[in-house]
Amino acid sequence: MRTIGIVSDTHGILREEALEALRGSDLIIHAGDIGSLEVLERLRAIAPVRAVRGNTDYGEVAAALPNTDVVDLSAPDGSLSQEGRGPVAYVLHGHLGLDLDPEASGFRVVGSGHTHEPLIREQAGVLYFNPGSAGPRRFTLPVTVGRLLVDGESVEAEIIDLEGA
Repeated sequence: MRTIGIVSDTHGILREEALEALRGSDLIIHAGDIGSLEVLERLRAIAPVRAVRGNTDYGEVAAALPNTDVVDLSAPDGSLSQEGRGPVAYVLHGHLGLDLDPEASGFRVVGSGHTHEPLIREQAGVLYFNPGSAGPRRFTLPVTVGRLLVDGESVEAEIIDLEGA
């Protein structure tokens, strides 16, 4: 079983509670609005990191990251291998910018951020997952990160409330 930590919308703030919740992850995905490359460096101290830029990422952060990423959830660093692969995730910041049919494209997971609102929804064999926001509180939304538990082709998702931790 692999544990994939997912975080989004840190906006330059990486809480100690988020780091603690992500410890033990085999891979970490950041779904945008990172705010600072230092956030990614701190995450890399825990596990390999895959990240996409968000709508508030500018300058060096935007230049260093793609708009979207394809992540093999079974690979140690998330990269697609030539040999067999496990469940594959399509990662982007805003789910409304989804420019493909995930089911037809063979994606098991669509990971996104942007709304700051946690979401776990399965539709047509695709898991749509938003870990919520681990950065500044927005309105009355919770402060959260997420976790995917990958066992072969099976993927389960959970949201971790950092204020209840």
